Amino acid sequence: MESKASVVVSSRGQITLPAELRHRLGIREGGVVTLEERNGALILRPAAVVELTMYTDEDIARWDVDDELSEAEKHRIRRKLARKP
Repeated sequence: MESKASVVVSSRGQITLPAELRHRLGIREGGVVTLEERNGALILRPAAVVELTMYTDEDIARWDVDDELSEAEKHRIRRKLARKP
């Protein structure tokens, strides 16, 4: 179902989305939307927000050490790969 609505832009560039549209699209207070300009039109969509975890260089270096294969394991893998046609 498509609908149109007129909204007023405040002096700070803010708009208020009509309640009916917010409810229908699942946009809640504090929710995030994306805004795209396409051929002179503005397209506003609810956004999916994914939480990211940032890792330090130290974390990554520690994982590299933890993931290091022993020489025996490397040798076993090389032998197995050498047998494949």
